[in-house]
Amino acid sequence: MTNSSAPPGMLSAPAPVGEPLEDIRHVILDRDGVLNEEASNGGYIRDSQCFHWLPGALRGLARLRGLGLRISIATNQSGIGRGLLSEAALHAIHQTMVREAQEAQASIDAVFYCPHAPNARCDCRKPAPGLINTAIASAGIPAKQTLIIGDDLKDLEAARSAGVRAVLVRTGKGHQFESTAVANNIAVFDNLEAVALSLSERDNSPCGA
Repeated sequence: MTNSSAPPGMLSAPAPVGEPLEDIRHVILDRDGVLNEEASNGGYIRDSQCFHWLPGALRGLARLRGLGLRISIATNQSGIGRGLLSEAALHAIHQTMVREAQEAQASIDAVFYCPHAPNARCDCRKPAPGLINTAIASAGIPAKQTLIIGDDLKDLEAARSAGVRAVLVRTGKGHQFESTAVANNIAVFDNLEAVALSLSERDNSPCGA
């Protein structure tokens, strides 16, 4: 959970979020606002027909896949806990997402979600680190070789708590948290494709990663 004692504009417990993006083998992406457009009026995407990819998201995923990185999705889906979305409907949405990514040569390795409402006080709803820790354990790749890509302060807090590096994208809610990210030495990118391009430039360096 967020530490209420942290100064304004600062994240809680320290973690290596500001280190250079070297030796990354696993990326964990938030879903809404990073891969797809958020539902209007702060609602929930309840049907696969309402899942719309953000510009450049599929190209970004394909580039990450081309770098040989494992790709996981970690998303809060409290609509289930609030009784506004069924797990069957969520699975159908994710099946569509995975299929369309596969068709774009951007295959996704695993999708993890927290179904709980905020008042459940679970350990998997971001900013708690449970979902991130589960994704890391499933991948079998150390936290130090993992990168979180998110658009929300919750994603950055979860990264901190899990001891994982993070970057912020300006899509979704990201523009609201850019100053906080910069104050905490967290890199900010326009979108997922820009993150993937940055990682590609790292791999293409004549001096190596």
